[in-house]
Amino acid sequence: MTNNLPLTVKRSIELLGLIGLIAVMVIARDIIMPILMAFFISIVLLPIYRFLRNRKVPETLSIVLPILLVAVFVALIVWFFSHQIGILVKDFPQIKENVKQHIDSLSDWISRITNFDDKQQKAFIQDKSDDIMNMATSLAGGAALTLSGVFVFIGLLPIYIYLMLFYKDILLRFVFMWFKADDHPKVKEAIYETESIIKSYLIGLLIQITYMTILLGGILLLIGIKHALLIGVIFAILNLIPYVGALIGNLIGVLLTLTSSQELWPVVTVLGVIALVQFLDNNILMPRIVGSKVKINALFAILGVFIGGSIAGVSGMFLALPIVAVLKIIFDRTTMFKQWGILFGDERPAKSPMSFAKFRRKRNVEVKPGSEKG
Repeated sequence: MTNNLPLTVKRSIELLGLIGLIAVMVIARDIIMPILMAFFISIVLLPIYRFLRNRKVPETLSIVLPILLVAVFVALIVWFFSHQIGILVKDFPQIKENVKQHIDSLSDWISRITNFDDKQQKAFIQDKSDDIMNMATSLAGGAALTLSGVFVFIGLLPIYIYLMLFYKDILLRFVFMWFKADDHPKVKEAIYETESIIKSYLIGLLIQITYMTILLGGILLLIGIKHALLIGVIFAILNLIPYVGALIGNLIGVLLTLTSSQELWPVVTVLGVIALVQFLDNNILMPRIVGSKVKINALFAILGVFIGGSIAGVSGMFLALPIVAVLKIIFDRTTMFKQWGILFGDERPAKSPMSFAKFRRKRNVEVKPGSEKG
């Protein structure tokens, strides 16, 4: 039916569909995000479920045991954070003294290069502190609502995961019934590749958190940086958010180091170690762990992260890349949306489409030698 429509009408339908999808995501994000998160986690748990079923373990137990494994893992992370935060709280008097010294040093430096004296600077800092406190007070109610939303989110996840694993065959049949029988081999291929990509990505992220925490935290601990393990685990978790997370992780690492030391050399050391670990992660470790089955170009990876963040906060930023990867898999296997798959990918044509007509068509083309890294 759609093949007989004019090209402009097809493109209009695509754009309206895209706008409609984003509108639905924004309006129903509190419903959709737990379902998406549960979908990705259930795919990661599928191998454990299948292993238990092959050993004749009852189906209910084969679903509950992997969910309990995830719950134990999350509980360990929460315990580690609470333990490290407890250590940070014990050092609060020393932190307060260090912060005061850094502020005094900054004040002296500002006085030397500007006309602002100590009194003016203190008045400015006091005004800004009052503004921050007022803002914090006004946001306290919103924070409480957000916290309750987080508990609801976490509470729904095990239920959704259980039901998705239990009813997976119904869901698969539903997907196949959307397509003609001739297209079922392509649908099956897309399902298998989607499962492979999501498992590869999410398991790779878990491995990444582990080795980055050990590498970064271990090196900083050996050097003698205070709160080394906390810096390591915070950076490792924030690094899961592509591009943006690493910047925030660097900033938090610097702030934690400044508050725990009266000198500046630890800050330079922390930044240097983070840069070294990131280089190893980006160029050696992560490409070999996750692989290069689906490559998303940096432009749409960053756009996806910001759009996901604006729609659903941190969970949206975290899920942005796997969602874009799944969409690319689907788009690459359709004629109507193939151009979107090309737009998301990083396979650059060897020659400019402005000069060579064959590079304008919906088919596989020669790519530049440096465009397939990883």
